[in-house]
Amino acid sequence: MSHIRGLLTHPDQEMHSIADESESVSYCYCHHVLLLATIPVVSAFIGTTRIGWRLGAEPIVLRQTTALLLGALFYVAILGAVALMGNVIHWLARDYAQRPGRRRCVVFAAYIATPMFISGLVALYPVVWICILVGAIAFFYSGYLLFLAVPCFLNISKEEGLRVSGSIFAIGVLVLQLLLMTSALIWGYGYHLY
Repeated sequence: MSHIRGLLTHPDQEMHSIADESESVSYCYCHHVLLLATIPVVSAFIGTTRIGWRLGAEPIVLRQTTALLLGALFYVAILGAVALMGNVIHWLARDYAQRPGRRRCVVFAAYIATPMFISGLVALYPVVWICILVGAIAFFYSGYLLFLAVPCFLNISKEEGLRVSGSIFAIGVLVLQLLLMTSALIWGYGYHLY
């Protein structure tokens, strides 16, 4: 958790620090991902059961049992997205001499996703356009972290790092779209149950 403040205040130094560590996936998930992934889930639970999604004039408020089930599914989807991005980074790094192991790539992806986790706080007041705006800002900040960290992480030049980062970012866009589509289906299903 000590890396969170560093990622927000001095990201370049913090990403070098993270790249130098040899943290296990289980440690990273237990001390970082599992905790931070609860932010969007708990926020969405509170927002959808107390305030309701504002898609028009009338808010859509879900029952707590429905929101709890949907929140659990959303949580699993978030954890899967982080693991998927770690595997994508591992696959894209296959041609480099200092290819990090799959474990390090998943840990790296988890830290890159930190702004996305924190942006989940906006779901406390679930107005769609505000959620999209804050999510987009967080996504681009995650991209910024990625562009800073890839050269250090793979021990390559900044120019080559820009190419690899761009590829990772493009795949990240697709994974984010898949996650957003999944969450829309999950929470939309809850709308039909409420």
